Amino acid sequence: MIVYEATKAEFLKDVYDDDLVNNICRNYNSKIGRINEREVRAWDNSMQYMYRVLMDNEIPKDAGIAIEFKIPYTSKRVDFLISGKRKEKNSVVIVELKQWKSVEVIRGKEAIVKTVINKGLVETTHPSYQAWSYASLISDYNENAQNDDINLYPCAYLHNYIYQGDQDQLTDKVYHYYIEQAPVFIKGQAGKLRDFIKKHIQYGDNKENLYKIEKGKIRPSKSLQDSLLKMLKGNPEFVMIDDQKVVYEQAIYLAKEALRTKTKQVLIVKGGPGTGKSVLAINLLVELTKQSMVCQYVTKNAAPRNIYAAKLKQDFRKGHIDNLFKGSGSYIDAPQDEFDALIVDEAHRLNEKSGMFSHLGENQTQEIIHASKFSIFFIDERQRVTLKDAGSIGDIQKFASEFGANLTVMNLESQFRCNGSDGYLAWIDDVLQIRETANADFIGGQYDFRVFDNPNDLRNEIEKQNKVNNKSRVVAGYCWNWDKVGQSNPDYFDINLLEFDFKMSWNLGSSATWAIDENSCSEAGCIHTCQGLEFDYVGVIIGDDLRYENGQVVTDYTKRAKTDNSLKGLKKMLKSEPEKANKLADEIIRNTYRTLMTRGQKGCYVYCTDLKLAEYLKERFRKSSKVYEKNEFIKAWGTVAEEKENY
Repeated sequence: MIVYEATKAEFLKDVYDDDLVNNICRNYNSKIGRINEREVRAWDNSMQYMYRVLMDNEIPKDAGIAIEFKIPYTSKRVDFLISGKRKEKNSVVIVELKQWKSVEVIRGKEAIVKTVINKGLVETTHPSYQAWSYASLISDYNENAQNDDINLYPCAYLHNYIYQGDQDQLTDKVYHYYIEQAPVFIKGQAGKLRDFIKKHIQYGDNKENLYKIEKGKIRPSKSLQDSLLKMLKGNPEFVMIDDQKVVYEQAIYLAKEALRTKTKQVLIVKGGPGTGKSVLAINLLVELTKQSMVCQYVTKNAAPRNIYAAKLKQDFRKGHIDNLFKGSGSYIDAPQDEFDALIVDEAHRLNEKSGMFSHLGENQTQEIIHASKFSIFFIDERQRVTLKDAGSIGDIQKFASEFGANLTVMNLESQFRCNGSDGYLAWIDDVLQIRETANADFIGGQYDFRVFDNPNDLRNEIEKQNKVNNKSRVVAGYCWNWDKVGQSNPDYFDINLLEFDFKMSWNLGSSATWAIDENSCSEAGCIHTCQGLEFDYVGVIIGDDLRYENGQVVTDYTKRAKTDNSLKGLKKMLKSEPEKANKLADEIIRNTYRTLMTRGQKGCYVYCTDLKLAEYLKERFRKSSKVYEKNEFIKAWGTVAEEKENY
């Protein structure tokens, strides 16, 4: 969708007559909605600069001009496009316009800068990256751009920014890759921008290429499909086996059926920790994209999205795949059936409303089903860990019925975590008194479970295991504040256990990939940074919100950190519905530790601030070990007896 389009001659006349912004506002209100005054001022300012840039007779009068092109399936809008031809080839120049006057370089993050936006200093993407990523999205998903070989030439224009000399941070070497892909022009460089446009727009096209882009059917490009497939093949950890493959084939079938019959298909996949839900989700993302379906991977929690994007990225720049990984609040205003497939991981984490203040949309589950022809929900209702977690099988069933969708329910049973031990998962549920299980005293002998009396010993053991392949981490219950002052300071220690002289920082706020970063083993993760992810070994620090009293495991929501939003709204609920509030808080705390204690594929190490809880865990593990030794003896004796009989 384009808010304003014209030929160059018409654009110049509108600016000269001081009518351009009025035209933009009228079209914006009719096509998108309410406009804010800040955007109007930005247009008024920037278009004066573009007017001067385009006042060149060598730029064809009938070149196409578009302002505010909304990229389909995103909330992103391209500021300025110029269309025409370069020799015989179709060309479109993309200009990202910025009002910025200053920039601070950010190291350790790809293509991120800090600048003043709306009177506040914030981190955002580098303008060259923005322009390049928009061009990548159009070329990756617009069928007309692919079929008609429309060449896209991105750049950025910061007309208020003054060059800072050799120490200029906008053009720091950490941004050179993207600046090479999309050159950045600043104050005093209007002539250079003009030359860039003239190089690529030699003949006018009377807006023809703009029309093609706006009307182009949305399909993933062959190059994107091939890239994703190549990336997946390079990641053996994403190989599927057993019932993963069964669910995978059924999901592919249902996606095709949704397109063939024009009937919505909804698939619910139930599975506990370590049953391979995320592996399956990533494989489906790649395969459906390969089959030219418009598909996205969806989670409420940003940690899995960041990790999987990083793992799949490898040698490919992040802009090519970022649009494949989305937050669960991305579909508030999406038209019906806009997507061929939406793959929802950790569906139990879906909220009702979206936005920072939970005031947007109606229901995320409803919005996802509405927006997609085929939707698949991977869910484990025992992994809800905040009051806002509202995703449920009941809701999915209800909304599927309302939309007239065909509903399929499947289960993942095979265990790929905890050394393949289904017994450990059942044992944890029984030990934490979440539910009674048949395997209350048997976890199998291959899983490395230990209770430490000193948190320093736990950390040392995790650090030792981590040296093997960087796949071991310390996590903790959210009983210590994540102080803002220390969120970017590794020398600021949030978790302090004074009697052991134990100090540790929560994961730094500057890293979105804590789970795989080379140096993050020295930082503790919480439920929000590790849910949906797995490690070889996990060390869990259990805080005072879980204790052992009078023969029972009890929870105490008052011991949670003030910075933890998991129980936000509990005080209000306690006044109106105290029984319900206490029950929910109890479930969330138990589910949190269940989730943390099932992140380890090979082992789980535990330290408890409550000594009685530590003794309880040790005693339960001793019982389990005796049962294991007895079973192993019986198996061994049976083998010997069998051999004697055969002999």
